[in-house]
Amino acid sequence: MKIEEIRDLSIEELQAKLEELRIELFNLRFQKTKNLLDRPDRIRNIRHDIARIYTILTEREKEKKI
Repeated sequence: MKIEEIRDLSIEELQAKLEELRIELFNLRFQKTKNLLDRPDRIRNIRHDIARIYTILTEREKEKKI
């Protein structure tokens, strides 16, 4: 997911997407322990997407305070 796509989402959509990604990350980690994971790079990509969403949420929170 690109940063431009994330910036276009509302706060509610960001929180929903964050929850979705966290569940997906949990499932991928579970698959990794069972050696069922086809693409291990997917874990890294999801972690980066989660970090991007947290960054945007923090930026928007700071904008509200100003």
